[in-house]
Amino acid sequence: MQSSFDFPIDQVIDQLKGALEFRMNAVLAAPPGAGKTTRVPLALLQEPWARNKRILLLEPRRIAARSAARFMARQLGEPVGQTVGYRMRYDTRVGPATRIEVITEGVLTRLLQEDPALEDVAIVLFDEFHERSLQADLGLALCLQAQSLFRPELRLLVMSATLDTERIAKLLDDAPVVSSEGRNFPVEIRHAASRRRDDRWETQAARTIAEALAQEAGDVLVFLPGLGEIRRVSRLLAGLRLGPGVRLSPLHGSLTPEEQDQAIAPSAPGTRKVVLATSIAETSLTVEGVRTVVDCGFSRVPRFSPRTGLTRLETVPVTLDSAVQRSGRAGRVAPGVCYRLWTPEEERQLAAHGVPEIAAADLAPLALELAAWGAADPAELRWLDPPPAAAYRQARELLAQLGALDAAGAMTPYGRRMAALGLPPRLAHMLLQAEGIGLQQLACELAALLGERDPLRASGAAAGSASAGADADVRLRVEALRAAPRGGGAGASASAGAGDPTVWRRIAEEAARLARTLAGAAHGGGAAEPAAAGSRPADGPGAGAAPRASDLAACGVLLAFAYPDRIAQRRPDGRFLLRSGRGAAFAHVQPLSQADYIVAVDLEDQGADGRINLAAALEPADLERYLQGSIERETSVEWDREALSVKARKRTRLGAIVLQDVPDPKPDPGAVTTALLSGIEVEGLDMLPWSRPARQLQERLVFLHRLNPAWADRSEAHLLQTLEEWLAPYVDGMKSRADLQRLNLVSILLDALSWNERRELDEEAPTHYTVPSGSRVPIDYSDPEAPAIAVRLQEMFGLMETPRLGWGRVPLTLHLLSPASRPVQVTRDLANFWRETYFDIKKDLKGRYPKHYWPEDPFQAVPTNRVRPRP
Repeated sequence: MQSSFDFPIDQVIDQLKGALEFRMNAVLAAPPGAGKTTRVPLALLQEPWARNKRILLLEPRRIAARSAARFMARQLGEPVGQTVGYRMRYDTRVGPATRIEVITEGVLTRLLQEDPALEDVAIVLFDEFHERSLQADLGLALCLQAQSLFRPELRLLVMSATLDTERIAKLLDDAPVVSSEGRNFPVEIRHAASRRRDDRWETQAARTIAEALAQEAGDVLVFLPGLGEIRRVSRLLAGLRLGPGVRLSPLHGSLTPEEQDQAIAPSAPGTRKVVLATSIAETSLTVEGVRTVVDCGFSRVPRFSPRTGLTRLETVPVTLDSAVQRSGRAGRVAPGVCYRLWTPEEERQLAAHGVPEIAAADLAPLALELAAWGAADPAELRWLDPPPAAAYRQARELLAQLGALDAAGAMTPYGRRMAALGLPPRLAHMLLQAEGIGLQQLACELAALLGERDPLRASGAAAGSASAGADADVRLRVEALRAAPRGGGAGASASAGAGDPTVWRRIAEEAARLARTLAGAAHGGGAAEPAAAGSRPADGPGAGAAPRASDLAACGVLLAFAYPDRIAQRRPDGRFLLRSGRGAAFAHVQPLSQADYIVAVDLEDQGADGRINLAAALEPADLERYLQGSIERETSVEWDREALSVKARKRTRLGAIVLQDVPDPKPDPGAVTTALLSGIEVEGLDMLPWSRPARQLQERLVFLHRLNPAWADRSEAHLLQTLEEWLAPYVDGMKSRADLQRLNLVSILLDALSWNERRELDEEAPTHYTVPSGSRVPIDYSDPEAPAIAVRLQEMFGLMETPRLGWGRVPLTLHLLSPASRPVQVTRDLANFWRETYFDIKKDLKGRYPKHYWPEDPFQAVPTNRVRPRP
């Protein structure tokens, strides 16, 4: 190993060693090009505390992990797999003598789950921690707890180019901070003069690349948001004159290791390369020969919405720290140039740092790992930024729905099997459930497809509506995968529809690896173990169920296992209703638009209705058969205000989706009565057949209750509140307003009175009053404070005192009428009326009714209901 100061980091190595000799944790801040990734692990290898133990170097990307391992192995004059090796999913180069393992972030979590103490590990190095990936944050939190509980001597070193060192040092128990200078050559920054409005920015990027090739030496590294933009810029460059010996090399996470290695390898003599890269080339690796960087100014990041439970990819402006990282790629080997395709004014609007992935990602994988770790509550661990409460709560709800957590929130044995597969929880659940219905191959193919960006759309096949790629049906992807050539020769066959054959081959290899993993898990742990019935939607029929004649028809079933919350039902207008109650729709009409039920696998959370990019049809019979545990069966007996009747329905539903809604021919009688009474509460007592006698009886009872609270309250408000007490026994078998008209309210109200109460009612609040003429006049109790009668004046002759009701406490209000029954006087003091008012009224009435009897002394006069008294 070289000993001279080849890298700036070498100047602080001794300081770093001293910090780690006496402290368990440290922070290393070093800019790009300092050499921290490859020099620090080698320098720590011979430290006393590291002897006979491994050093783990955590890298955020596979390409960076392989590149770092190869560089360190060359420094030692060894092949990868001896002193220095790497470990990542499906690609491991380690041996018995390996002391330095460069690992990807998910691998660290697996190692911790298998051995929480990391007994044979001396130190864990977190490289490029400023990227703040979810797995890095989780790995650090788990390592801190492992250090606290099991291995106090375990050392942790956080390394980064741009980092809030004060915060991270405080998290690491006030760890010492070691800072290093970088070794970048000067990089000239050239901003765009303006944003052109007459074409796409990809066109601007292609012109800038051609300009850089013409004016600058060396290779060109171009930063683009994603694979689609890489393909479009490649097509534009193919139409330009780039000069002899210029090769275009894509660089993104979907390439094979060999293709990635080819992109970062030095150009052959006499040739130049243009590397079209995503943010994968931003840190952790050096692309040999690059002297010029073209930065489009955008990156693509996932954004998870706890409100909808959906993740969408957003293309966002690059942050300032990322822009600095990108420009630094041009100054690794010599002075360079960085073309920024945005103006200085736009640069002043850029955010300083990006959002940590833990704050914007789907936390279901994190929640599953924490449950496997035994920490249901994230607060049990130490985080630089804790998981957002809403997103974490939703993640645990999903895990419970999948059967990974029990009712108490603890991990189930089934959940441990899910975690052991090392897949996202949804896909792990789908693979395990596929075992019970004989569809493992299809499940592995679907999982591999979903792990890639949609190969048909990414290839541009979705550009036109006539293209197969424009169709969102997942089955087309499975058909294309099965039809694609495996040998990597020419393009995909015609039946494959579209796409890069390399991509199809990679997906097929991933599906095969998943099948081997699943077979190994089944051999070690038996068949899938569905949780208790009803605990999650994927309570499959279990082992032994017969597979389909055509397994493609089962795509919807398997995807429903993975995405139970994205089952959707077609609405009459062609849009879809998701199980959550959200709306969804296809961008254009296609065969799946006519499906009664679908599983919306890829759904954009934008607007009132999310746009469905990828889906599969789901048969109603499959819902009943395979998702029985989550289908809710209910009967509803409700008042229908429009029909003024009780309606009884039987419904089966899946969340907001109503699968069946039919009349219930035999509803529960008690429920019908309750619904009918609630209808009366809503519509009011006018729903009942109030005859005049019934209304008068109710008013008489109100009158007595006002005078004596011992009498039951029969006011309308109280009757509405107590329908269950006084009316319910009489409406058995009734359902509607028409049925209620059969009620006899007089009998119902009287039935509640005892014999003595009835007698007292008739005495103190009689229905009629017999006036002196002998007529029985009905008493009006509508005003409980002033019951009244209307009677012709002549019928009251001879009565000196006002009649009284209610134990003599309430005088009867007398509406005295003319012979023509017109009102002439209202009084509650009859004696005073005869003395003071009668004679004035008599003069007027005698003039209008001269034939009638108008005595001089009303006290002695004979009452009559005729013109004159009988002789």
